[in-house]
Amino acid sequence: MSAYDAPKFSRIAFDAPFLETGQVMQTTFPRLMLKHAAERPTAPALREKEYGIWQATSWAALSQLVESIACGLHQAGLQRGEHLIVVGANRPRLYATMLAAQSLGAIPVPLYQDAAAAECVFPITNAEVRFCVVEDQEQVDKMLEVREKCPQLTHIYYDDPRGLRKYTEDGLGSLEELIAAGAVFAKQHPQFFSEQVETAQYTDVAAMFFTSGTTGNPKGVVHTHGSLTDRAEAGAEFDKLTNAEDVLAYMPPAWVGQNIFSYAQWLVCGYVVNCPESAATVTIDLKEIGPTYYFAPPRVFEGMLTSVMIRMEDAGAFKRKMFHTFMDVAKKVGPALMDGQAVGLVDRLKYALGNWMVYGPLRNNLGFSRVRVAYTAGEAIGPDLFTFYRSIGVNIKQLYGSTETAVFVCLQPDNEARADTVGVPCKGVEIKVADNGEILVKSPGLLKEYYKNPAATAEVLTADGWYHTSDAGFLDSHGHLKIIDRVKDVGRIQGGANDGAMFAPKYVENKLKFFPHIKEVVAYGDQREKVCVMINIDFDAVGNWAERRNLPYAGYTDLAQKPEVYQLIQECVEKVNADLAEDALLAGSQVSRFLILHKELDADDGELTRTNKVRRGFIADKYKPLVDGLYEGKTEQFIETVVKFEDGRTGSVSATLKISDAKTFTPVKAAA
Repeated sequence: MSAYDAPKFSRIAFDAPFLETGQVMQTTFPRLMLKHAAERPTAPALREKEYGIWQATSWAALSQLVESIACGLHQAGLQRGEHLIVVGANRPRLYATMLAAQSLGAIPVPLYQDAAAAECVFPITNAEVRFCVVEDQEQVDKMLEVREKCPQLTHIYYDDPRGLRKYTEDGLGSLEELIAAGAVFAKQHPQFFSEQVETAQYTDVAAMFFTSGTTGNPKGVVHTHGSLTDRAEAGAEFDKLTNAEDVLAYMPPAWVGQNIFSYAQWLVCGYVVNCPESAATVTIDLKEIGPTYYFAPPRVFEGMLTSVMIRMEDAGAFKRKMFHTFMDVAKKVGPALMDGQAVGLVDRLKYALGNWMVYGPLRNNLGFSRVRVAYTAGEAIGPDLFTFYRSIGVNIKQLYGSTETAVFVCLQPDNEARADTVGVPCKGVEIKVADNGEILVKSPGLLKEYYKNPAATAEVLTADGWYHTSDAGFLDSHGHLKIIDRVKDVGRIQGGANDGAMFAPKYVENKLKFFPHIKEVVAYGDQREKVCVMINIDFDAVGNWAERRNLPYAGYTDLAQKPEVYQLIQECVEKVNADLAEDALLAGSQVSRFLILHKELDADDGELTRTNKVRRGFIADKYKPLVDGLYEGKTEQFIETVVKFEDGRTGSVSATLKISDAKTFTPVKAAA
């Protein structure tokens, strides 16, 4: 334990890391790590599941690991201000690598582990990267593949050595060897690491995140230690987070949301981050860990609910009856209890019985038995989905933010969580709405710049510090922010009965995606006389629905084109139309025609971003015959599509798709 005694840390200033509202947190991530190592050396910082067993790394052990990696990277030639890319899933030694780079004043750049090799070329070239640390053989192969286009990439280190024994490429080495060399250097130069950490300032660049790039090349979003730690602290203060929290880190580290929850807030609060064994074991790992603080996009919560409902449909009659009876009670009573409202004694007793028989076991089965706070963001969440989780006692809330704002702009207070808003401005944030409806934000968490892109920086950052979010919305009478759509995507219907009506594609898409049978939607209508959509069904949910009706199918393409499935989806579309008809502003956005795509939209095929956002323009070009068929009144359209497989090969999927009309409704006039 002597390596972690107080004298080692006495040279680092830990005083007053938290500041008054509106000020930047004056510390760095390596200083925060050393602070935890000095104060709680034996407490677990990270856990990793290997071969079915959870292994813990203490703060003291983490500090020593970071020091060894930092010294190893220094010996290898990594310079202050230089970029280092990190590619892989959530792994303790990859987290330690980012801390090591920051300790030296270098800048970690996490990239998506599922990105194709070609997608890595621009970030590596743009950031002039010489060093990369990757998880395993898959990522090594990817880096070796791009070397021809990125000759400056001279140092490649891997964490997992499996499959790499016979690799002899120049500049390729194991992280284990780097750590061993660094440990020797650290013993020879015991002051080096602490001196390097002291040199770093909170105003220094801490990390760079590349945006998903719905159009053109991605942009490198530059954040300082100050901007990231300030937002992490603001979120922690809002939800009263402590070092006692347990977090499951399973989303891509390259996504800023994951980075904030499992890196920035981890270091600010000092809680435990748990890394699952693999993507396939996340559900099991979630139940084993029982996190207290949880974050996931709506699609994850939707998938969990779909799984629950599928199991219930397959259960016996008694169990189904009990489930639905108590869920009726939960929907009536649960949200009110969650919001601290008065509830009658009889309803409380019914809910308590339901909690014992249904809600408690269900939360436990989902892995939510210990959750205090669960956040969702990125897309709107359906009101039914939102109500379901809060009904069974899961404190699910929404937040609003982006890569450029270091996530935390708006948060929902515990007793004011609503499905139709994204919360109130959190600590240090100012919001105003421009004349065109665009939301402008001022915050300590704003990006420093877009890397090597002053023109793009000037477009989003005003001289007086306001950030243009590109989102359209408004603050309601309670001070909660409501998001309508992206400003550039809000258009107008042209011609026909709804000429001049507002068209908000994302709003329409989200309302359809709230149905469990619909996974993805692409809506078109701007400068057209009607709205048409292309739909991806949820294969699991619709497959289960079909099996219960003894409806045979051979795969996704076959199932998607079944007349019965079209009828199911048509009912969903028309329910949305009926709902839109009651909205005076968006009644003109009702869907007139739709089709069900023959394949699932995929990021590997360029149809989605790596954060699963629809690339609407790209899809319109790729599927032009389908778009034309929708608007030309055709009843079917043949399409052949090139697809990419996981191993890099290409193939094609073809089908003749049915195109259906949907019933629209007369708009309900707003009261005079």
